[in-house]
Amino acid sequence: MRSVGALHIVCSFVALWTSVNAIRALRWRFKTTQLRGPPRTSFLYGVSNDLVSSKDSAAMYEHWAKEYGVAYMIPAVLGQTRIVLSDPRAIAHFYARESWTYVQTPLTLALLESVAGRGIMSSQGESHRRQRKALTPAFSHAAVRKLTSVFYDSAYKVKNAWDTDLQSSKDGNTIIEVQNWMNHVALDTIGIAGFSHDFGSLDGKHASVTEVFDTFGNNPPSAANQAISLLASAFPIITKIPSKRTKLIKKLNVTMGEISKDLLIRSRQEKDVSERDEEKSIIGLLIKSESQGAELHMSEEEVVSQMKVLVLAGYETTSVSLTWALIELSQHPDAQTRLREELLEFGADPTYDQLKANLPYLDAVVHEVLRLHPAVPEFTRLAAANDVIPLSESVCTASGEMTDDISVAKGTLITISVAAINRSLAIWGPDAKEFNPDRWLTEEGISGKAKEVQGHRHLLTFVDGPRTCLGKDFAIAEFKTVLSVLVKNFVFEMRDGPNAQVEIARGLLPRPRVVGEDSIGVPLRVRRYE
Repeated sequence: MRSVGALHIVCSFVALWTSVNAIRALRWRFKTTQLRGPPRTSFLYGVSNDLVSSKDSAAMYEHWAKEYGVAYMIPAVLGQTRIVLSDPRAIAHFYARESWTYVQTPLTLALLESVAGRGIMSSQGESHRRQRKALTPAFSHAAVRKLTSVFYDSAYKVKNAWDTDLQSSKDGNTIIEVQNWMNHVALDTIGIAGFSHDFGSLDGKHASVTEVFDTFGNNPPSAANQAISLLASAFPIITKIPSKRTKLIKKLNVTMGEISKDLLIRSRQEKDVSERDEEKSIIGLLIKSESQGAELHMSEEEVVSQMKVLVLAGYETTSVSLTWALIELSQHPDAQTRLREELLEFGADPTYDQLKANLPYLDAVVHEVLRLHPAVPEFTRLAAANDVIPLSESVCTASGEMTDDISVAKGTLITISVAAINRSLAIWGPDAKEFNPDRWLTEEGISGKAKEVQGHRHLLTFVDGPRTCLGKDFAIAEFKTVLSVLVKNFVFEMRDGPNAQVEIARGLLPRPRVVGEDSIGVPLRVRRYE
């Protein structure tokens, strides 16, 4: 009898869930412009599994935009539908309203909080504005200018270590797994620059946080984890199911939390001298925000979360970009030679202001890498209110009518593929897929359509609007500094020749991997430039 009663309850719940979602779907269809799009390839996943399994999901998005227009719909998991925007005007409208009208999805919030708590990445609306405002002074031009010496220190630690390896080499070159080194550069730099703490990974210390990060790279998500991730978009609670990957995420959160709290306690104890410069550092601003009388007060939980976010962002994004830069320069030796000549002609290590203004080809190489290889290739947001999104060109609706704008109902999922927009033939021209730093050297190099893309240098790599990457200037300055030291002193080649294939593997974020490597690895042949 008890089993019959339990079955009745389950059936009732399923019936109620089905009815509620059916009503919600009808209301959504009535208020949302129905657009054309690709057919469902899976009853369960829509086209989501195709995108996740693809070696180049950006190409799929671009193909659909060409076929269905600058805004279209794709079928997603368990009957969900997402609107994909590939129109600069629509994307600008979206970014201007992000964090208020367009918010993190329940799945994104669950994942971000599981990794880094309730910090600036997962906060929304007024909470995000307050946290961002509290941290902004630490990422001003003046603040980053003072950190340039930290970037150089990390770069020269790498140079000295590689010099030592090359001295023991018989033929003047050696194979170096550069991705691992770029990881250590990024981690030590954010530790010293942000929190006055040296993780020591460039000196061979194996910090606990390094171990966890490296474990992600060597344990890509399995097919089962991929299925769980897809279903979690409909049922975020699924992310709580124990698995190897969720255990790794929990371990990362705990490890970063322990380190952050230790750093916070030490910094509080050392804060007897309240110099103005110290109060504008990252850790100084965080400690200042803890006081009850602070204008932009943050709880201890929020402060620790900011520290986790900064370690995570500083480690993952910059190291990925530096690795891609070394790959592209290895595959394009002419560009590498040209960059080295510019750096050698300049002479001494450039200052922060010189890095920004006096090395045009370095700037071009850096931004071409950022264009081709954004650290976060796509994202999805949820409409928290009804909206009307304008388009720069008309699209054909599912009913065959042409429209210059689309109505979006509350609850609609909106996806933007950063990688697809950054590499779109329609936006960037016929050489959009090619590594061509020259496009950044003249006004004519950026096509008319690309100029319509708002965001840093017409790229979506750092997104735009209220959630523009706070550490953008920090990241670019570090990127340029480290790359300038390495290219000036070393010559890089692909280990297996210029035609060696590189694919995307998944750590916490997508990372490059030379085809044939078991884990996330990029072994390059390195020799001294003489």
